[in-house]
Amino acid sequence: MWGEGLLLVLILIGIIGKSSLLATSACILLVLKLSRLQHYFPLIERRGLEIGLLFLLLSVLVPFASEQMTFRDLMKGILTWQGLMCAAGGALATYMNGAGLNMLKIQPELMSGLVVGSIIGIVVFKGIPVGPLMAAGLAAGFIKIIEYFVK
Repeated sequence: MWGEGLLLVLILIGIIGKSSLLATSACILLVLKLSRLQHYFPLIERRGLEIGLLFLLLSVLVPFASEQMTFRDLMKGILTWQGLMCAAGGALATYMNGAGLNMLKIQPELMSGLVVGSIIGIVVFKGIPVGPLMAAGLAAGFIKIIEYFVK
């Protein structure tokens, strides 16, 4: 009963906050739960992030596959100071994603904080929830900084 109520609240938050991603995700989970198909939850939990990242990468790589972006465009985008900063940002983000994943493996209970923070980011700041691993990576970085100064 608690799960259904929380999903309904998330649907309402998604609608009020104009986040179709949040509302749709909560709706899908509610339908699965009410249809007694919750045995798919572990699969979604285990593989959902990978499937989401797969589709995210597909959407980013389409310009290369469709030849909308040429090799010259690629080089032009990398060999500027902004392009180099983007490459550095990508490398740092990937590193932080790994740190976030490790943190969640060690302390999975922290996922609830990431979910609450993501909902706040979606509703209050009109953000897009594409980076739970990045959020975990940032959190891991914040935790290390705070632990460094506390010790």
